[in-house]
Parts: sequence; structure tokens; C-alpha cells
Amino acid sequence: MSTKNLPNTYDYLLPESLAGLHRESVEWMQTVAFWQDETRFFASLLESTKTANPKGVDTSEMLRDLDRLHQMLFEYLAEEIREHENVLSRIEKGAKGVADSRYRETHRSLKEKMTRFTLDFRAFKSLVFSYARDLKTFRP
Repeated sequence: MSTKNLPNTYDYLLPESLAGLHRESVEWMQTVAFWQDETRFFASLLESTKTANPKGVDTSEMLRDLDRLHQMLFEYLAEEIREHENVLSRIEKGAKGVADSRYRETHRSLKEKMTRFTLDFRAFKSLVFSYARDLKTFRP
């Protein structure tokens, strides 16, 4: 007896309900808001260490720039999610010219962005924490 392996894809699964996609979008908005709070904390932390750079390295300025970049990216991502939710609202109201399939494709794209941002932000946090630890061990 032979078995056939199906390709590794989600296309064979039943599509998630619009309500489920909405819940996921709401979770993304909460995550982005949390990230924004964290970046404000990191900015404050980095500002407080401005003069304590070990070995004359200006790592804190690089981290502050990266922090500002994350803040801008998060604002852009939050706006994208809000627009995505507006499309869902139009679908639910039965607006003409709005396709469920296009909404789902945009949702999939946003999900990929959230995954990339999550990994990137974790790496950034690790860098900030490592920098803060180094400062702590550097101080006399």
C-alpha cells in the first residue's frame, strides 16, 4: 500500500472565519501597542546611559537610532492593521468592490510581517539588554 504525501501548505485547511481573522488583527494591535511601550522604556533606559559608554564606543546612539526606527515601523504597521480592519468592516457591511479573498491575502501578508517584526524586535531587545548588562559590569 502506498501513501501520497501532500505538499506542506495550509490551502487544504478550511479557511478561518472573518471573526477569527478579526481577533488576530486585534491581538496584533495590542502587540504593536506593547512594543511601542517597550520602545519608550528602552529610549528612557538608553537616555539614562548616555554618558556611561564603555571603551568610548557610542553604542547608545546606535541603539537610540534603532529604537526610533522601530517606533516608526510600529506606527506604520499599526496603521496598516487599522486599514485592514476597515476593509473587514466594509466586507461585513456588504460594500461593493471589496473581496473576501483579497482581505484574506492581505491578512496572510500582515501575519508574515508580524512574524518578521517579532523576530526583529526580539533581537533588538536582546541587543539592548546585552548593552545594559555590559554597562552595569563596566561601572566602577
